[in-house]
Amino acid sequence: MTRYGSDIVVDVLVDLGIGHVAFNPGASFRGLHDSLVDRLDDGGPRLTMTLHEEIAVAAAHGYAKATGRPMAVALHDVVGLQHACMALFNAWCDRVPMLVLGATGPVDAARRRPWIDWIHTANVQGSHVRDFVKWDDQPMSVPAAVESVQRAYLLATTPPQAPTYVCLPVEVQEDAVEAHAELPPVRPVGRAAPDPSAIDDVLGLIADSRRPIIVADRAADRPGAFEALGELALAIGAPLLDGGARFNVATTHPNDLTGDERQVLASADLLLAFEVADLAAVLAASPEPVTAQIVDVGLSHNLVGSWAADYQRLVPVRVVLPADAGLTARALIDGWGRRGRARDAAEGRNREIVARHHALREEWSAVAAGSSARTPISTAWLAHEIGRAIGGRDAVLSNGTLNGWARRLWDLDRPRAMLGGNGGGGIGYGIGASVGAGLAARDEGRMVVNLQPDGDLLYAPSALWTMAHEALPVLTVVWNNGGYRNSEEHAERVALARSRSVDRAGIGNRIEAPAVDIAVLARAYGIPAEGPVESPGDLRAALGRAVSAVADGGPALVEVRAAAR
Repeated sequence: MTRYGSDIVVDVLVDLGIGHVAFNPGASFRGLHDSLVDRLDDGGPRLTMTLHEEIAVAAAHGYAKATGRPMAVALHDVVGLQHACMALFNAWCDRVPMLVLGATGPVDAARRRPWIDWIHTANVQGSHVRDFVKWDDQPMSVPAAVESVQRAYLLATTPPQAPTYVCLPVEVQEDAVEAHAELPPVRPVGRAAPDPSAIDDVLGLIADSRRPIIVADRAADRPGAFEALGELALAIGAPLLDGGARFNVATTHPNDLTGDERQVLASADLLLAFEVADLAAVLAASPEPVTAQIVDVGLSHNLVGSWAADYQRLVPVRVVLPADAGLTARALIDGWGRRGRARDAAEGRNREIVARHHALREEWSAVAAGSSARTPISTAWLAHEIGRAIGGRDAVLSNGTLNGWARRLWDLDRPRAMLGGNGGGGIGYGIGASVGAGLAARDEGRMVVNLQPDGDLLYAPSALWTMAHEALPVLTVVWNNGGYRNSEEHAERVALARSRSVDRAGIGNRIEAPAVDIAVLARAYGIPAEGPVESPGDLRAALGRAVSAVADGGPALVEVRAAAR
């Protein structure tokens, strides 16, 4: 049987363990498409069709954060690549692994069709996204494509992780292959262990500290880090603060004081930062200058670009530990066990921390209960009722937090129970990322909860079709506050600064006249939906029906008219 270059590329994907490929179809990768279809019943990746390339990339983004493993994405030529740019930038800023396969028309000009092959054949196509992918290549032969895809996978999955892009010219995909050697083995890069002398230095700082704290942001990407950080906090008597890019700290952990940053930071004398990309933002949460010594653990310094300043402000630190967060936390735990006197002080601090943890959760529950009758529905009460509807189900929060209320009120105690934000501030991420999280949840027998702002949804509503088509177990609760509230707040600030009326801040920011009937929109894409729910009294029943629908298999949506805060 004749084999083609794209068949060999799919062999590589299978060998690498790529289980899913998201795409919007395009002629430039028709050879790859055919090869993927040919392998569907022979151990090949499962195909997830989307109706926009930005959704395909966002799906891979959500999948990577839900599983810790990369998906592949196929992008059509220059037009699909340009559609995908915003989602790729999000994934780059969020440092998630992703194998992106592009395609281009014939590089050999003699083989081009008139017009379309000329305008869709770029001169080194990866240059368009080179500033926000970790690596790109455009191999010109099948052996070169094998090596390129393998290298792209290794680079994407080596911390700091990020998307990589390989463009496959049509010749590489569609030319017949006479013979092909066995695929060379790919050996993943090992984990970066901490310097033992640096561990000793940090242990000395902890022993001398009266108020140590732990802040983690992307640490939970690393194997065992979620569990090790919790153990470390108890061992040294330190509050845990979750930066939110990943789910680093169980909401039920007795040392979790996330949400109490102002008080915790103001009193700290030692800050242990685990994979915190923006230390300046952490310090800015304190009402007063933070005088704590800082230990910076992580590998983010190993990947810095120049095009966008996503490396953030440089903050002076006492110790830099360029190492795996999980291995470092475990080394600190092991070393701490040999310091008896210091352990006694840690126990006293833990008593204070645990008391504060329980007081915060009781306070937040009281705030939610006190807003139960408010109209528009408060974000606190909406989060409370969604949590009640989910009950004890094994759920992952793929997107949104309702101004932090989901994290404050829900009992989340498993790794990857929350997936964090979009990374790059690009609107349109949430519904696509929830597609990827839904693929992972379907494979693992879990359900997904997507707390979806209305404006973000309307950037990419066709992701609802993919959810319905794939029968993904995703509960989408649309938090509809009627517009782009962030922009409206900026308009209010400018108006106040210029002594002008804030009454017109909604002009150009409100999604009204007409308002979009999102429940009808969802049903048009094949998803059971109801709403808009405007009364707190109608909320519980609507959410209960939606959760039951998801439990029966497939997505459901509830549109809720809720307050902006």
